[in-house]
Amino acid sequence: MRIIAAFLRDLWALTRPYWFSEERWSARALLAVIVSFNLGLVYLEVLFNRWQNHFYNSLQNRDINAFYELLLYFSFLAAVFIAVAVYQSYLNQMLQIRWRRWLTEKYFVAWIANRTYYRMQLTDGGTDNPDQRIADDLAMFVDRTLNLSLGLLSAVVTLFSFLAILWALSGALEFTFAGEVMRVEGYMVWVALVYAIFGTWLAHAIGRPLVGLNFNQQRLEANFRFSLVRFRENAESIAIYHGEADEIRSLRRRFLDVMGNWWAIMLRQKKLNWFSTGYSQVAIIFPYLVAAPRYFSGQIQLGGLMQTASAFGQVQGALSWFITAYAQLADWKATVDRLTSFLAATERARVASEDHPGIITDIKDGAVRVEQLRLDLPDGTPLLAPFNASISEGEKLLVTGPSGSGKSTLFRALAGIWPFGKGVVRHPASHVLFLPQKPYLTVGTLREQVSYPSAPGTFDDASCRAALTDCGLPHLADRLDEEQHWAQRLSGGEQQRIAFARVLLHQPQWLFLDEATSSLDEASETRMYRLLQERMPHTTV
Repeated sequence: MRIIAAFLRDLWALTRPYWFSEERWSARALLAVIVSFNLGLVYLEVLFNRWQNHFYNSLQNRDINAFYELLLYFSFLAAVFIAVAVYQSYLNQMLQIRWRRWLTEKYFVAWIANRTYYRMQLTDGGTDNPDQRIADDLAMFVDRTLNLSLGLLSAVVTLFSFLAILWALSGALEFTFAGEVMRVEGYMVWVALVYAIFGTWLAHAIGRPLVGLNFNQQRLEANFRFSLVRFRENAESIAIYHGEADEIRSLRRRFLDVMGNWWAIMLRQKKLNWFSTGYSQVAIIFPYLVAAPRYFSGQIQLGGLMQTASAFGQVQGALSWFITAYAQLADWKATVDRLTSFLAATERARVASEDHPGIITDIKDGAVRVEQLRLDLPDGTPLLAPFNASISEGEKLLVTGPSGSGKSTLFRALAGIWPFGKGVVRHPASHVLFLPQKPYLTVGTLREQVSYPSAPGTFDDASCRAALTDCGLPHLADRLDEEQHWAQRLSGGEQQRIAFARVLLHQPQWLFLDEATSSLDEASETRMYRLLQERMPHTTV
């Protein structure tokens, strides 16, 4: 019970925000319509059940007029059922995509705001594949939550709708026990109840391991997909190293993990399918077997037998909802666990940044000042002892040191993204731009690459072409509207030239570079720095 209570608590924490958000009224109205359609489908099933009684009685009585009238009535019911079912599904999908859009936006903000993603990458190794959790797990969560909840609602309404029908149709069962005549009213209701309770208990006992297996499967599939993406994005480096054999071994190992867990799911699912399929097949004949004595004794007609069997099937199906939905429930539980752990990780990162701000970044006019700045590694190991420094406007400063001494970490601290350490970094309010060693290139047009981080259209085409030409990329000047995966199409040196073109367009007053010319030859490097000096003589570098 504690596991169920914890699951329901996590589920409510994931579900509640949307239904009490700014979209709550439209979402609730749409849900109300969907629920109404669901209830309408249940009511139509009740009408179909009554129709069966009259239809099969007309066959038994050879009443051709009643036969054709009932066929016409069935056609009407079927047309209404089809229309309601189609729009119920359509509106369900509409609600799904609206809910998913809202959740995706929320998760984007939780992951990206305040550089939570960066802190999680450095400190929270247990949160694997956040991209998969946002892209796949959210979609599955919305689908499972809506469909399973509506399915449960339909099962409950169907149960109560058909219980009275089945109770009235089943009559009383009389038998002799210990010399006394026993009478059980509505005996088929009790038979359906016992049958479903036993089946539900057995299904849970067989299928319980599927929750953990599905959780692992989602994680392993995401790891395998991420390895393939990394292979594609680093294709040139792998080719230069002739590392294909090692990549094949690595990818094969990842896929074997996927396959091994999949086999475990298959074996467990096979056991569950043996039971659930057998359970469903027995349920087809079971009501006829139980109701047959009353039919052969003449207490009910053929229509009554068919209606009783149908009502029993509806009651038994409603009571057995847990059995038929068990595999989806296990999948749903695993998805809720993954999303809950992801949100918990983002919350830990947020709380850590608030409770232990570490290096404080402050905006202040004038020089860049570093006050008692101490840099640590993520595990707390000291990297740089506390020091003070000041960089005046227009000054040119070069920081040197051996590899691993903390130059790039200092760069990150000045950029305000390194959270580990103590001290204060004061920035001027004027425009500051940081250039890392490996520029970030989006998947989009070349105009987007040159304008980044500003929006496309911030700079006119003539300025973009001039910046590209000045930075030694004249062959790209007329390709601003071309959309490519530029990180794969351009060499390391060309990517760094793109970064310098961004500098020329943005004209920052303060410019910080972390080996931003490491992929350029000496002549090109000299040209880039001379270009900065000529075009931005007053910029602090």
